Amino acid sequence: MAWIQIRINATRDTADQISDLLVEAECPCVTFLDGSNNPIYEPKPGEKILWPETIVVGLYEATHDMDAVVAYLTEQFAEPLNYKVEQLEDKDWEREWMDNFHPIQFGERLWICPSWREIPDPTAVNVLLDPGLAFGTGTHATTALCLKWLEAQDLTGKTVVDFGCGSGILGIAALKLGAARVIGIDIDPQAIAATYDNAARNGVADQIEAYLPEDQPEFQADVVVANILAQPLRELHEIILGFLKPGGDIAMSGILEEQAQSVADVYAPFVELDPIAQEGEWTRVSGRFKG
Repeated sequence: MAWIQIRINATRDTADQISDLLVEAECPCVTFLDGSNNPIYEPKPGEKILWPETIVVGLYEATHDMDAVVAYLTEQFAEPLNYKVEQLEDKDWEREWMDNFHPIQFGERLWICPSWREIPDPTAVNVLLDPGLAFGTGTHATTALCLKWLEAQDLTGKTVVDFGCGSGILGIAALKLGAARVIGIDIDPQAIAATYDNAARNGVADQIEAYLPEDQPEFQADVVVANILAQPLRELHEIILGFLKPGGDIAMSGILEEQAQSVADVYAPFVELDPIAQEGEWTRVSGRFKG
């Protein structure tokens, strides 16, 4: 299907009003974009934080009367509108994404391979992945940092907690690297479904369990990997460490460079920390639980 979009320059104070007007003008999809490279990384749950300069984007079917949309917005909005109407190329966007998702190697022996592509090295440790609607493909630096850490561990026979499991990529990689059992935990039911789907795809469905937080069992594992965000890593440190046996290993990512020390400081009383690892602007905090 072909689409057309209207991009409207707004501010933090006017973006919501423009969004509401677009909805009134029968816009099926409205999104907000950063208009001046001022990233916002960690809104609180349920909180919407807008940029000082925000671009409001309304997406319409290509046959929609955009002159009527512009006329309505101009009439209803008190200030002059700075906008641009753009025709979007008619593409199969899912197909485009699939074509650009290639197998990726982590360390010496681990490969993450899209389930629809040929495996480059059949003798390697290969994880076949179809992330669906859940986070986690290995292309993001935070996932890569965790995968590289897992690849360097001796996981033989160990139990692993994947806290914030997303697509299940980290837990499934741990199983492929020798772990005996994985417990995945995520707040998103789509992540639970994606984890089970990818586990079945990799032949490890009988070794993995995935739970919403309210359903998770009480247990302690040998290894915890948590690829979420700095704020919940700090706020939930007691819960996260509660999954870990004394002497167990932990790796955490989803942490920006400027946040790394604050996360390390929270865990330092309980964990013998490794040097902080970094990839681009993202970091990994890891170490061994003192118990």
